[in-house]
Amino acid sequence: MDVTSPVPLETAPAPLDLRPRRGFSLFWRTFFFLALLLFGSIMAWLQTFRALESEPRAIQSAQQLASLVNLSRAALRYSDSIARVSLIKTLAEEERVRITPREPQDKFEVFEGDELGLRIAQELKSRLGAGTVVASSVNGVKGLWVGFAIDGDAYWLLTDPSKVGPSRSSTWIIWLITAGALSLAGAAFIARLINRPLKQLSFAASRMRDGDFDASLLDEKVATSEIREVNIGFNRMAEQLSKIEADRVIMLAGISHDLRTPLARLRLETEMSVSDPDAREHMAADISQLDKIIDKFLDYARPEPAHLERISLNAVIEAAVYAVADYDDMRVTVDVPEDMGILADEVELLRVISNLLENARRYGKTPETGIARVEIAAKGRDQWVLIKVRDHGMGVAPEALAKLTRPFFRGDAARTAATGAGLGLAIVEKTIERMGGVFGLANTVSGGLAAHIKLRRS
Repeated sequence: MDVTSPVPLETAPAPLDLRPRRGFSLFWRTFFFLALLLFGSIMAWLQTFRALESEPRAIQSAQQLASLVNLSRAALRYSDSIARVSLIKTLAEEERVRITPREPQDKFEVFEGDELGLRIAQELKSRLGAGTVVASSVNGVKGLWVGFAIDGDAYWLLTDPSKVGPSRSSTWIIWLITAGALSLAGAAFIARLINRPLKQLSFAASRMRDGDFDASLLDEKVATSEIREVNIGFNRMAEQLSKIEADRVIMLAGISHDLRTPLARLRLETEMSVSDPDAREHMAADISQLDKIIDKFLDYARPEPAHLERISLNAVIEAAVYAVADYDDMRVTVDVPEDMGILADEVELLRVISNLLENARRYGKTPETGIARVEIAAKGRDQWVLIKVRDHGMGVAPEALAKLTRPFFRGDAARTAATGAGLGLAIVEKTIERMGGVFGLANTVSGGLAAHIKLRRS
């Protein structure tokens, strides 16, 4: 076998793309809809309040101003000049109402800055007459100015704008912000309350998928009856699956153990009683093949999770390649960066690489030369390490690709020239998943089958 370097690493196929799709989680989706509902309710309440409060307030303020103007006009009309001066001074000091003559050159700004001011101005004009002017400033002096006439003489009445209330109050804005903050906090609490059981169920399902049935048990004493029933049903399902898994492991282990004894006797009798060397060699090879199939059964039945630690990918691949160095019908090229560390189980990963090399040797030989040319490459991407093992054989039919990792499945004759149990790739996929990685198969553009492995970078 020849080991050379380098060989380019092609981009991993779609099955190894672990980047999650962008989207809302259940918590944020529930929170968003609750917040939207509460915000819409607050805005509807605010608009209703403003509609119901604005009209009565405008009418009441206009009535007060109209009464103030009418009283001031009546008092000034029926008082002499001396009493009129005293009256104007008293109104200014005690009622903060200032009355001044209105000159033609006076410059004023109309009191119509907002909806309330416009409504008050309209109401005053209807009560005091069309010639009434309501202004927010006269000659640069801010205030609430009302222009009226007494026996043909024009006057300004200046009063405090607070008599009609603040046109733009910040109080309701503060309360609105407070109500919005409390509503968002309540929405977050409700969304968390709804999401928590589902999150626990999702975690338990993921642990059960990895074979940890004990850690997948859910609380059966929760207050909500529906969640309690779901948890009880899930726990019973986990118990049944755990029992089935245990029975399966015991059965496979028992069958494998019971078969090894007669196989050992058959091997001994074959070597002692068969005189024909060729027949003896073929019979011994068949017995060895049966023994390897038993090992495959035991490997596939192994339920315990892998022990993950930082290991050197270079060392694992070097050991796997060294084990097949004496094969004349195999050529391996390697392109792995120096000191490539990954998070994996060293023994399990070595078995995976060795299994893939053996699979390529059996089924990935080039038809012209009868030699399996295998390429091993690796590269880092973000927090992952991509490993590719490819051959230059005839590849696999596209419809059979997804089935190659199924237990006991064997493809067409193009890749099944040798005998086997159909568990090799199933064991590889299961082992990679136990190490928290992803395994995928794809036909290459230039011919042959490529196995892609994605594992955590240490």
